[in-house]
Amino acid sequence: MTYQKESFENLIERMEAFLNEKKYVEARKNIIDLEPVDIAYIMESLPEDTIPVVFRLLPKELAAEVFVELDTDSQESLIKGFSRAELKEVIDELYLDDAVDIIEEMPANVVKRILATADPDTRRDINNILQYPEDSTGSIMTTEYIDLKSHLTVQDALKKVRRVGQDMETINVMYVVDKDRHLLGYVSIRTLLLAEEDQTMAEIMDDTIISASTLDDQEETARKFEKYDFLTMPVVDKENRLVGIVTIDDALDVLMEETTEDIEKMAAITPTYKTYLNTGIFETVKSRIPWLLLLMVSATFTGQIISSFEDALAAVTVLNAYIPMLMDTGGNCGSQASVTVIRGISLNEITIKDLFKVIWKEMRVAVIVGCILAACNFVKLMLVDKLLFHNPITLTVALVICLTLIFTVFAAKLVGCALPILAKTLGFDPAVMASPFITTIVDAISLLIYFQFAKFLLHL
Repeated sequence: MTYQKESFENLIERMEAFLNEKKYVEARKNIIDLEPVDIAYIMESLPEDTIPVVFRLLPKELAAEVFVELDTDSQESLIKGFSRAELKEVIDELYLDDAVDIIEEMPANVVKRILATADPDTRRDINNILQYPEDSTGSIMTTEYIDLKSHLTVQDALKKVRRVGQDMETINVMYVVDKDRHLLGYVSIRTLLLAEEDQTMAEIMDDTIISASTLDDQEETARKFEKYDFLTMPVVDKENRLVGIVTIDDALDVLMEETTEDIEKMAAITPTYKTYLNTGIFETVKSRIPWLLLLMVSATFTGQIISSFEDALAAVTVLNAYIPMLMDTGGNCGSQASVTVIRGISLNEITIKDLFKVIWKEMRVAVIVGCILAACNFVKLMLVDKLLFHNPITLTVALVICLTLIFTVFAAKLVGCALPILAKTLGFDPAVMASPFITTIVDAISLLIYFQFAKFLLHL
């Protein structure tokens, strides 16, 4: 069943009316055939006190799938209102990696209640995953997969799939291991179905396998999904023993979170993992104010540079009018270079070994861009500013401005491309070296260049 935005709005209105009139059967019929993510969207669009009512209208399996799609606040609210039996039903229906994700977002008192409700095996598996570092591959893997011993025949393997497959996150790919659980290869369900019944896993498996380690960075593992078009990837420990798998949905979540984090850092905002509307005012202020304070203090250097050249500015007042243009152009050029390089770093297209290649390329780009901007600006200065607005622009003043423009663009490109690579090499997130930070540096450089040219050419 497909719904457009308008249909969802109508459906939400109908659901609200049904709930107000206590027509629960009608309310259930209206959402029972929707996708879990759509049901979650509708529930979160309804008044908060109706969310538990709608949740209890859903079948057990569907309710668990919807629960995963709800935002953290809604999940926490539901858990607090669940009876022990209701909470156990939901936890039992969740895939292990989803349960871990939920637990990581919950306050301690809610986590304690969830773990107390889970059965011993589930609790043990959850605790095993929670012991891995926060951004590691082990923290996003699931242990709900099918492994097959290398000596198993196709007939025996199919029996195992039928017996345990119902509770596994995926059966599209199964992994072949030896008696000590060392990873040997993999078998797809297609290969298994088309093979002869008496063939063994060792005979039909593909041993050209790409895996991740439990301590690998989760973003690097997610990038492998993107590179190789995987749907699942095995996770091994230091001894190459199979301990779990990562699925494509978790890899996409990681990429989305990392992208959001990079965007927030590039905008000088401390990353937050809540949605915009679910983030409180003071929490939003808290995420923004540290960087704003830092950048405000760092801009003091710009003010000091201007103050030190007050006499030059007083002698040729027209120079004041072009400071914003030079600073903005430099900042924009630096931002272009930094964003391009940061993207290349995040996609593993650029490493420290490529530093001089990147610098050489940006130098050539800077010369061409700077000359084009300077030429266009010279025409604008002489035709528009001088003739139309009657500003006291002389050829020497125009030369100062245009030369500054060329050198500012050159410096901005170098700073913008080099700083993210150096930051990555030193272990910092290259996204930090983005627009606000680089703009502040380039502003100071552009002013120094401007006043040096003014002193030299105008004899100030």
